[in-house]
Amino acid sequence: MKSLVERLASYAEYHRDKRNIATHFVGIPMILVGTQATLARIGIGPINAAVGATGLATRYYRQLDPSYGAAMAAVLGATCALGTAIAALPLPLWAGAAGGLFVGGWALQFLGHYFEGKKPAFLDDLRGLLDGPLFLVAEVAFALGLSPELRAEVEGRAGKTRWGKLEAVAA
Repeated sequence: MKSLVERLASYAEYHRDKRNIATHFVGIPMILVGTQATLARIGIGPINAAVGATGLATRYYRQLDPSYGAAMAAVLGATCALGTAIAALPLPLWAGAAGGLFVGGWALQFLGHYFEGKKPAFLDDLRGLLDGPLFLVAEVAFALGLSPELRAEVEGRAGKTRWGKLEAVAA
C-alpha cells in the first residue's frame, strides 16, 4: 500500500488549480452524500450498505494514517448520517435528492478539471475515488496550519497550487 504522502501527492498532481480544488470542496461532499443516500436504501434501518461502505473506507484511511483516518471517520460518519436521512425520504424525494447530489457533484468535478486542463485522477487510478475526500481533509488541515511537513512533502512532489493557467505561465 502506498503511503499517505504518496496518495496525496499522486492525487494533488491532478489538482493544482485553486478553482478545481474549490469545485471539489463542493462536488466531492455532494457525491459522497448522494452515494451514501443510495447505499442506505440497501439494508434495514441502521444496518445498511452505506454504513458498511463507510466502515471499509474508514479502515483504508486508518491504515494510511491513524490521525487522518480518524478525521475521515468523522467526515464519512457525518455524510453517512445525512445520506441515511435522505434515504428515509419517500421514493420520489429520495431519488431526486440522491440523484441530484450525485450528478451535480460530478458536474462540478468535471468543471473543475476543465479549469485544471487535466483529466480526473480516478481515470488513471480508481483509488483516486477514495483519495479525493482525503485530499480535501488534508487541504483543510494545511489551511489551518496543521501538518506543515506533510504539506511541504506533497507540494514538493506535486507543486504548489495556483490560480489558473495565467499564474502558471507567469511563474
